[in-house]
Amino acid sequence: TRNIWVKRTADPYSAAKLITNDTKRPVRQYFWSRDGKYILFAQDQGGDENFNIYAVDPASAPAAGQEVPAARNLTAAKGVQTQIYAVPRTDPDIMYVGINDRDKAWHDLYRVRISTGERTLMRQNTERITGWVFDNAGALRLAVRSTDKGDTDILRVDPTGFTQIYSCTVFESCGPDRFSKDNSKVYMETNKGAPDLTRLVLFDPATQTEQLVESDPLNRVDFGGATFSEVTNELVATSYTDERNRIYWKDKEWEKDYQLLKGKLPGKEIQPTSTTSDERQWMIVASSDREPGERYLFDRNTKKLTPQYRVFDKLPRESLAAQQAVSYPSSDGLKIPAYLTLPVGVAPKNLPLVVFPHGGPWGRDGWGYNPIAQFLANRGYAVLQPNFRASTGYGKRFLNAGNNEWGDKMQDDLTYGVRYLVSQGTVDPKRVGILGGSYGGYATLAGLAFTPDVYAAGVSIVGPSNLITLLNSIPPYWESIRTIFNERMGNPKTAAGLAQLQRQSPLNSAAKIKAPLLVVQGANDPRVNRAESEQIVIALRDRGFPVEYILAPDEGHGFARPINNLVLFATAEKFLAKHLGGRYEQSLTPAITERMAVLTIDPKTVVLAKKVEVSSGAPKPTAGLRPGTATYKGTLAAQGQTIPMDITRTVKDTAGTWVVTEATAMPMMTVNDEATIDKGTLLLRSRVIHQGPATIVVAFADNKAAGKMTMNGQDRPIAADLGGALFADGAGANDVVAALPLAEGYTTTYRNFDLMAQKVKPRQLKVTGSEKVTVPAGSFDAWKVEITPADGGSGETTTLWVDKASRQVVKVSTIIPEMNGAIATAELVK
Repeated sequence: TRNIWVKRTADPYSAAKLITNDTKRPVRQYFWSRDGKYILFAQDQGGDENFNIYAVDPASAPAAGQEVPAARNLTAAKGVQTQIYAVPRTDPDIMYVGINDRDKAWHDLYRVRISTGERTLMRQNTERITGWVFDNAGALRLAVRSTDKGDTDILRVDPTGFTQIYSCTVFESCGPDRFSKDNSKVYMETNKGAPDLTRLVLFDPATQTEQLVESDPLNRVDFGGATFSEVTNELVATSYTDERNRIYWKDKEWEKDYQLLKGKLPGKEIQPTSTTSDERQWMIVASSDREPGERYLFDRNTKKLTPQYRVFDKLPRESLAAQQAVSYPSSDGLKIPAYLTLPVGVAPKNLPLVVFPHGGPWGRDGWGYNPIAQFLANRGYAVLQPNFRASTGYGKRFLNAGNNEWGDKMQDDLTYGVRYLVSQGTVDPKRVGILGGSYGGYATLAGLAFTPDVYAAGVSIVGPSNLITLLNSIPPYWESIRTIFNERMGNPKTAAGLAQLQRQSPLNSAAKIKAPLLVVQGANDPRVNRAESEQIVIALRDRGFPVEYILAPDEGHGFARPINNLVLFATAEKFLAKHLGGRYEQSLTPAITERMAVLTIDPKTVVLAKKVEVSSGAPKPTAGLRPGTATYKGTLAAQGQTIPMDITRTVKDTAGTWVVTEATAMPMMTVNDEATIDKGTLLLRSRVIHQGPATIVVAFADNKAAGKMTMNGQDRPIAADLGGALFADGAGANDVVAALPLAEGYTTTYRNFDLMAQKVKPRQLKVTGSEKVTVPAGSFDAWKVEITPADGGSGETTTLWVDKASRQVVKVSTIIPEMNGAIATAELVK
């Protein structure tokens, strides 16, 4: 798993120091703080995309018994997503972030102090704000708003509110890049109005006038990007993503050094990735279609180029295939740009082909190293990567040509690519497959369902099969682009839109599929949820049709863990070899074989999770709680580490209520949870929680929650409509469950409340049988009780073992998806 390492530039790679040791999720987003004191990185749990921001001091020593320095979670919140807006140069200890803890759909603006984690609310987001823009002095100047019509407004931030200064429609794009040197104007990318291509303009927020800086000199593609000096705040270069990347330099000294590097590293694209504060030393990456990336330190004073490391150092570059740009006409004559990769050492005649459409669909493929295309080419396949209509970068007419065309003309753009290669004699029409992820997964399903005679096999990775259920289940933090989905895909709220989306859903044409299908899914995917894959698996299974299924319990929208990716592509290459005739690696390591057995799902066992209705009432207990103290020994197994826990639970009988306190002691902290529970109904009345710097106080009455969460001096209100009473939640929850009329086959439902997300968690309880259980306190004949999400989701799952004689909980095991599948266990001591 990828982690962060640091080394001095003069040291060899072998001298690098390990800074993080996450064994479950690769660390993929990381950067230095402005003053170089900290490394900041983002990490989610199991692919749920609820990113928190962490800070680690690489100069600090690890704690006793630890391998790496401690990382501090600066935005610690469960089920909450953080976005970084700015890390100002004027105060290197400050970071401006958006956090959707108050409203899942919208991120409030916070200032976070990196050294202490102190968090200050700057603005509540009640205006559909999707971004904030700070000037070069660190002052908040602009906001970007998404209207309920899908349009974009650029707002000037005034002392008393906002002033709209620019706007573009849902079928246009506009957005600020960076303020000018004197902070009076802002560089902005826009394609508003008649021009087709996105251009760079300099916009004056005071006069609301714009000046054209540059549009593509070749009039081929959208504006690609702007590079600014962090020393002078001046524009030094512009770039455009065409068949290859094009750069237009504005600073002659930068251009001179760039050309020097191009001469030293011929055939490579050169990209400075970071610089020293005076910009006299550059860290650069040199890459190409056959070079994943070489890292160098370039000294602009001495012109010395010092190698640092190579990405995938053991990968033989001579075995990699060239990527070439091609184009062809689609069904309506529209020219479709694409990239073609052919296997090395094989004549380009009658080859098996894998069509590899990109995700999005509002994105594009570009020239450069692509590990999946290289993998497939190595196995003997020609690989076609079409930038079908709706791809970005080719102007708004090309983008908008894809509106409402999922499965129709967008699919034609793939089909006609196959026809083009067949007509050239490059491809054998009987050995054509398709593989893609996200929208590419949809295109795979659509290809097999809507053009069943074109493809001999398909691999769908996190691909939606039903466009109606896809639109109904998008994450709440995509609320700002919901209208864009409706406009560009089809509106399910209109009769015509609903009919169109139903017709374009591969699930509804599953009976037409002729080719074998491999389906790959992450269980925690917040974008294309698990049901999208499982409903197509069930549809084909019920036809008696061959379908294979890979499901990773610790992944989201695409696979991140190396071992899971090895399983995915080992399975895919064997599947494609069987149906298209390419090569595959027949010998697998024991680790891959073992993991493959876990991720490979028998289609016969797939059942769609069903939502269970939970009434507003609560189960009726047949006993009360037992006053006294119980102690448990436990562990928390997470990310390759096992953390010991000592749990003490005390139940006190007070006037009309039970007061249950639960203290969980771990090496780094102690969590105290106190619950007040009604004596007759065992309904939860209040909770008080102390965890590190956070304190939560909340009361439950009249089916509502009211209270506050306090952290680092900042209060966050808790207010929610529960829709019913809370039961078996917080401290004493397990004892409350034990007071129910447990018996073989007994089942019930009830409500819990997620304090961080401020939403109800419906729970389903079922007694699944009896077991003999031995724990430190002795051996017991116990009921085995399973508690699972009642909404069909993949939330926390708990198993309790309840002694039949005493009704005491003797063992607990909980799987926590939000902690990357961590498992917490506890056993009764006395």
